[in-house]
Amino acid sequence: MSNAKKSDDNAWKTPNEIIRLQRLKQKQKALQARLERPAYNTRNSPSKFKIAPSEKRKNPFLDERFASNKKKPRHSLPDTTEYVSEDSVFNLLANANEIVATTSKAPLNKKELNSFANLINQTDEFDADPVEQTDEEKPTSHVPIDWSLKTKLRLLSKNPIPGSRLKCNEEASGITGFVRCADLKSSETTGLDISPAARFHQSTMYWQHPHLPWLTLFPRMSKANIGCTIGEAERKALAQDWGDSFRALFQLVRSLQCPYFYVCANLFTVLFRAAGIGGKVETHALLTPTSRGLRSALKEEDIEFTMPLKKTSSDAQNKSLDSGNDTQSNSFSNLSEENGAETSTDAINTSGNNDEGLEADNSDEEEDEEKWLESMGVDKSEIKKIRTTHARRVHNEECAEDSTDQSILLIEGVECQALFNFLLNAKSTTTKVGRLAGIPPTLIAPVAFPGATLRNNQIRASIVREQNIDFHSMEIKGVILPHTLQYLCNLMKESKDQFSMTTVNFSSTNALSKAAQKIIDDLNKENKEVTAETVFGRENLSDCGLPPCLLESLCRIGNDAVRTIERMYFDKESGGYIWSEKK
Repeated sequence: MSNAKKSDDNAWKTPNEIIRLQRLKQKQKALQARLERPAYNTRNSPSKFKIAPSEKRKNPFLDERFASNKKKPRHSLPDTTEYVSEDSVFNLLANANEIVATTSKAPLNKKELNSFANLINQTDEFDADPVEQTDEEKPTSHVPIDWSLKTKLRLLSKNPIPGSRLKCNEEASGITGFVRCADLKSSETTGLDISPAARFHQSTMYWQHPHLPWLTLFPRMSKANIGCTIGEAERKALAQDWGDSFRALFQLVRSLQCPYFYVCANLFTVLFRAAGIGGKVETHALLTPTSRGLRSALKEEDIEFTMPLKKTSSDAQNKSLDSGNDTQSNSFSNLSEENGAETSTDAINTSGNNDEGLEADNSDEEEDEEKWLESMGVDKSEIKKIRTTHARRVHNEECAEDSTDQSILLIEGVECQALFNFLLNAKSTTTKVGRLAGIPPTLIAPVAFPGATLRNNQIRASIVREQNIDFHSMEIKGVILPHTLQYLCNLMKESKDQFSMTTVNFSSTNALSKAAQKIIDDLNKENKEVTAETVFGRENLSDCGLPPCLLESLCRIGNDAVRTIERMYFDKESGGYIWSEKK
């Protein structure tokens, strides 16, 4: 054996084997030194390892900001860093059981149930006693209407959500009910399925034009769009077809056969609403976001508008005539063609055009100021510098609100017809560069119109398991219209079970809800008798394709009539909704 071992030691070894043996010897030496190291609390140990039995070793990764905070948590477990006997282990387990029992009886704060993570983590508190609620936390009997477009919605409930698995007759009845604008709940049509699953499927549909399967036309700036080039003939055909659909859809709104529809362009979104919606007695439109170039283009077409969210000393005087210092900029069409899909890069020529705009609006005042400066002996070159500096300051003030919520425009009555003509004829509404070059804006409506394509949202059902409790989750992706949220809440409320809802808003359309609520607040401040007008508006919209319960939400003018909802929770005890608003 000894001879064999010597022969193995004397055998030829490769460099890799030599390095491996050296590393193995180093590990053996380190392990031997660690085993031979004396205990820390012995007398022979070095001074740097001396630690008293009751003293803890300082954590080298502890942040100094939290080291000074000596406050212990409300339910803290005993220190287990030192040696504990068997009796102390049983005491520790007993204390832990008491802590768990105490925390499980804590009342549920329903305000924390706005998010799905909190809803899942608080599964045991569904049946807890209700806590005292302030006025802000008290449930409301209705869900406020949200005019902002949404790209995703998620429902969470302990019970199965209808519509996760559709049968053939349920899917067919849902499509038939949506196309015929029939209320399946109260429908007397024989042969249609009136189950919750069929009604759920009906609420996830909408009409869209144009529809190109290889492009995502909402949101328009989706990264999924693949760059494509279409010929001039195709562009003309798309533009002509889009014009016919847009014209027919606008006539449906004017004749109260359609409650609202959206025009989603690359740079802005327009919401057309019929008379009677939101307390307005005339057809009106909300345009957001806008730039200085777009507002100048509208004024060149003599389209009067107001800016409901503009922060001024007098909010009631926000018409286009109030912005008298607006200067003439490059045409809106050239601005859109140069910038494509970016609204924040509006290039406006300020050299010379600003001076012309100021001379056109405030020529008399400028002449008086120049004469006064000349009489004071100021050189003409200095006067020109002062005029240029003033024009630049005015231009910066006007551009400060571009692409923000404050830039939203309200167009009413006859001016709404002028806006329709502007969007129909303006070449700038269709970009000529980028991924969607030559593709007209997207029209989205809850009712059918010529050239529209029936579209439905993508639905994915899943089960989330937490603490041995299954939660049913339903995720809806696509274009989620304002009435869809109301319809789903009414459908889920019928089961009288608690559920939570979270939405993802299309950020550029959040100003639509803010402006709609501002319009209602202004009507209430003026103490107008709008209740009767609201009733007449709701009755006039009886043939618009939506059931009466949804029309009531669209025409409501109360304090919580319109909000930008981000999370919502239904409380089965009070039968109301607790919601959080998007800031």
